[in-house]
Amino acid sequence: MSFTPNIQAFCCHYTSQQTLAEGREAMLEEGFPATVTINRVTCTGKLKVSTLLAAFEEGADGVYVVGCPLDGCHNLMGSQRAAKRVGAIKKALAELEVEPERIEMFHAPRGFHPEFIDAARQMDETIRRLGPSPFKEAAAGNE
Repeated sequence: MSFTPNIQAFCCHYTSQQTLAEGREAMLEEGFPATVTINRVTCTGKLKVSTLLAAFEEGADGVYVVGCPLDGCHNLMGSQRAAKRVGAIKKALAELEVEPERIEMFHAPRGFHPEFIDAARQMDETIRRLGPSPFKEAAAGNE
């Protein structure tokens, strides 16, 4: 079965600014998977659990957050808050018997760094291994 993942990335303005300035083509040349859609946010600490869960409800097979380094967040503790929220969702997914690896938190420095590309590659590999989201099957069954 052929499977093209839908992966939603929520990225801090500061960690993604330079990367996005390079343009989509430059990112793809560096190995950024075409399966990832970047959603830029002012600060990952402002992301709500409901926003991340909505990404799954809207068809994402995987979701990840890229924030500033824990000790270098532009908004002081934003990355720490985001990491706690991602952790809470991981726990909720596990309780629903859904793979908690479908959501991850990454920390990256500002600029066009390999860590930003590596996070996307890692999520693409993980989601391809896990397959389609079980939430898609449940939604299709309710139609």
